[in-house]
Amino acid sequence: MANHKSSEKRARQTKVRTERNRFYKTRIKNLTKNVLTAVSANDTAAADTAFIAANKDIHSYVGKGILTKNTAARKVSRLAKLVNSLKTKTA
Repeated sequence: MANHKSSEKRARQTKVRTERNRFYKTRIKNLTKNVLTAVSANDTAAADTAFIAANKDIHSYVGKGILTKNTAARKVSRLAKLVNSLKTKTA
């Protein structure tokens, strides 16, 4: 338990930030999972739609300071690679 005013404030801030980070982390996982599910089902249209949504949201998190630019680029690149492999497989 915090004993000083400043440590009480830090505890409150940590609690708020932990909740916020948990939300974004879960959101990123769900976006990724949506793309993976569509790719595993060989559904090109759903994969494209899910990828566009994931790309948009992941890059918006860079502007909010949730992810770094390189991390977002890496995640989107891996998803794009999967979606493109599905397109070449069906073509």
